[in-house]
Amino acid sequence: MIRRILVANRGEIARRVFRTCARLRIETVAVYSDTDAAAPHVADADDAVHLHGKEAAETYLNEVAILRAAAESGADAIHPGYGFLSENAAFAQAVIEAGLTWIGPPPHAMAAMGSKIEAKRLMEAAGVPCVPGADLAGLTDNEIREEALRIGYPVLIKASAGGGGKGMRTVVSENDLISAVEGARREAEGAFGDGTVFIENLLTGPRHIEIQIFGDDHGNIVSLHERECSIQRRHQKIIEESPSPVVTEPMRRRMGEAATAAARAVDYVGAGTVEFLYQDGDFFFLEMNTRLQVEHPVTEMVTGLDLVELQITVANGLALPGEALDPALVGHAIEARIYAEDPSNGFLPVTGMIHDFSFPPDSGVRVDTGVEPGTRVSVHFDPMLAKVIAHAPNRKQAAIDLASALRQARIHNTMTNRDLLVRILEHPVFLAADADTGFIESTGVATLAAPLLSSDEVDLWAVAAALADRASRLEGSPAPRTIPPGFRNVGTDRQTIEYMYGDRRLEVVYANRRGGATVLEPGGVTVSTATPSSVSLQQDGAVRELSVSRYGDVRFVDSEAGSARLVELSRYPAPDSTANVGSLHAPMPGRVVRVEVEVGDTVAPGAVLVVLEAMKMEHTLRSPRDGLVTEIKHRVGDQVETNDILIVIE
Repeated sequence: MIRRILVANRGEIARRVFRTCARLRIETVAVYSDTDAAAPHVADADDAVHLHGKEAAETYLNEVAILRAAAESGADAIHPGYGFLSENAAFAQAVIEAGLTWIGPPPHAMAAMGSKIEAKRLMEAAGVPCVPGADLAGLTDNEIREEALRIGYPVLIKASAGGGGKGMRTVVSENDLISAVEGARREAEGAFGDGTVFIENLLTGPRHIEIQIFGDDHGNIVSLHERECSIQRRHQKIIEESPSPVVTEPMRRRMGEAATAAARAVDYVGAGTVEFLYQDGDFFFLEMNTRLQVEHPVTEMVTGLDLVELQITVANGLALPGEALDPALVGHAIEARIYAEDPSNGFLPVTGMIHDFSFPPDSGVRVDTGVEPGTRVSVHFDPMLAKVIAHAPNRKQAAIDLASALRQARIHNTMTNRDLLVRILEHPVFLAADADTGFIESTGVATLAAPLLSSDEVDLWAVAAALADRASRLEGSPAPRTIPPGFRNVGTDRQTIEYMYGDRRLEVVYANRRGGATVLEPGGVTVSTATPSSVSLQQDGAVRELSVSRYGDVRFVDSEAGSARLVELSRYPAPDSTANVGSLHAPMPGRVVRVEVEVGDTVAPGAVLVVLEAMKMEHTLRSPRDGLVTEIKHRVGDQVETNDILIVIE
């Protein structure tokens, strides 16, 4: 029986596996890269092994290093999590040949179903309806163009070896086809170590529905019901739920039978997910993921099963327990993924130190996360910070509970998609169960990514920040970094403090009075209490309880309605720099993988200049203006930091 498990992964999924192991009293081993030495998953394990290097290829994708770590630590089993080596059949075989237990499906099943191209062939042979597509391996550029025309535009370029939106491109015309294929191949190679891609027809308005399956060595293969994952950005799921609001009981049986038949075709053992596109009452095989899915918690919540425990049970050669053979389906669960990214700027990932990451203790939600206060978000790995899951008797209540918990979350010092998630959960189209995979694009990112707080609320949040700063000075707490603008040394005189909220300038004016302060601007605000960390205000009869946190010149003001990041303005600000206006700056740390221009080229606004790789994704950077390229600061292979000048344009 398994006694010591090495998790060949990092972050949230490593911590998730460790929790189940701790409950089962199984010892655990973490592995970590140079940048993950202080990561929470390392502290959670009983033992940890350093994989020297920063990049995934040097560490979490390094098969030799992982096997060496297992030998050094005395582990007798390896759990791959998801991503990285989780669907690598050759690695699974190497684990088995090393005398270790592989907590995953058998290598032959992974080879057959882990390759999306091979999986489609098997499904077509078994009579399961599939989306029209073609393997691009070995084809010339002209042959690729011919296949795209045969299938019909729009088309989707996809990585054969992985998922999560990596190595995936939407193409609407022949003009962008070849560059999209090349970019998908590079991204797939970097994320999965395999650059094989294929092409499919892109259905318009489908829903993404998947079946969680489980098999054992005793001939049992079962469906643990469906999950709907239609809310996606850049082909990556961000909200998942179970059960699907559009799947009827007869359809659930049909999809479950198709999924278990697919698993039986390859003698599947362990956890897996068969994914379908659903449209107008029909479903089409999309792919099979031969691993645990990111969204597995929603299945756990509605079935009451621990899927990691089931994985360990099956890996030990035992049969699935009775509760898994006849799974319950109780209530409704919804999961939202929090990413360190800027939705309003093309979902570009962001980095930085996290000062606070917490949820109200009475929110009732499950939070699976790989970060905590003090964690630095690295450019080297996926920017997902956490998954937050709500379970309730019905779908509406689950959506309400999840949105409320997200609104009240304290996420300090990194930009996230939190407001976007809340707006989706509260959107009438989502609540009516009418959202398909194109929901975010059709609704508009600008609409969904708009801040939760209204303009008037932001004004009030600024008042709270100013009064907390005042209380801090009076109590001798750590003072703000700068003297407040307009500050006067006369206690009863007017005091003015200014903050920036995004690109908006906010001004708060108050006067010190015996026993407190009177807010003069904005008007109509009455102060109830004010401490360095909490402020109670009244406006138009409504009471607002606000918490304030200070980090240097930055204030985070949180409440049940939402959060605001305010930057205190110095009374004597440094002159604005106008150097390199119009030039291309790096929006994040990353590695240059393509430079599309040369010195002397004339460019127009929107022209592709550089492709940057960061957090396992490629990001196309375009010219901010028209002009002449006079200097190229960085070339292919260079590592750059945020705001580094890449291209000088005059």
